Amino acid sequence: MRPGKQEEVLTHMNFTRRDFGKLALAAIPATTLLAAKPNSKWGGVQVGVNAPYSFNKMSGTADKILEYMTRLNLSATELRLQPVEAYLGAPGVYASGNDSPKPAPVLTPEQKTAAAADLTKWRSALSLDKLKAFRQKYEDAGVLIQILKVDNIGAFTDDMIDYAFTAAKALGANAISTEGKFSETKRLGAFAAKHKLMIGYHGHTDVTSNEAFGSPESWERAMEFSPYNGINLDIGHFVAGNSKSPIEFMKKHHDKITHIHIKDKKMHEGPNTPFGQGDTPIVEVLQLMKKEKWTFQGTIEYEYATPADSDVLTEIGKCVEYCRKALES
Repeated sequence: MRPGKQEEVLTHMNFTRRDFGKLALAAIPATTLLAAKPNSKWGGVQVGVNAPYSFNKMSGTADKILEYMTRLNLSATELRLQPVEAYLGAPGVYASGNDSPKPAPVLTPEQKTAAAADLTKWRSALSLDKLKAFRQKYEDAGVLIQILKVDNIGAFTDDMIDYAFTAAKALGANAISTEGKFSETKRLGAFAAKHKLMIGYHGHTDVTSNEAFGSPESWERAMEFSPYNGINLDIGHFVAGNSKSPIEFMKKHHDKITHIHIKDKKMHEGPNTPFGQGDTPIVEVLQLMKKEKWTFQGTIEYEYATPADSDVLTEIGKCVEYCRKALES
């Protein structure tokens, strides 16, 4: 970073804090955030949530996720594949069936092989109608499944990668997201092109690894393999790892962004903070999306520590309100 660049960025961010100081939030009890059908599209920008990941230590079933989202007035999500498959009866996805997921039991190599075979067999026989019915269930409740998060997709067999893309389309998603390794992106990009569906690689803070997505160049190299290789830009991780604003990167590559993760973090590998207390320019990012009419989702990813006198839904409610006020200013 050139001398003075960090100060320039921090000055820019402090300007935002000063101008938008009115966005400071009073605590909003989650029980008051009730709507017949949620609507979190403000100023043309769709705000959503990473589910069930953001609902930390809470039940992560499909029905519970819908309940939380309705209470929070959130009308879109990046949804993990596991609650979908659990709802549809997949073997071994949730150890507790209809309650919150439990830690995976320790399996022998033979048990792992057998469990994987059972899940593959179930997936291969799954009717698209059941996936479409799941989509309808969510849409009837006012929630769009815009991104399907598929963990460890790079380790899937070819048939199961096809399954994941087919499932994403049936659920109404406009992209798949995954943590991903750079070495997997040529193969996955070919499948994304085959299905004509974007795959967004999630970014973290490691800007030195050749496998991680931390520096801007990591995505740029992956995008050379396929026009369907895209960017799940975590703006908090970007600020923490690169110690600069993600604005210029977003302007350059907005057409390849599948969605952004919204969280607030400090620079220089700093910690997660409540919205408005870190160095991440959340307000500027949302207002840029509004101004440029970018259609990708702004996905809240709740990660900061829940205060002892609060709870997860109340804190996510504050994040939702912060985004709403930023977009309606």
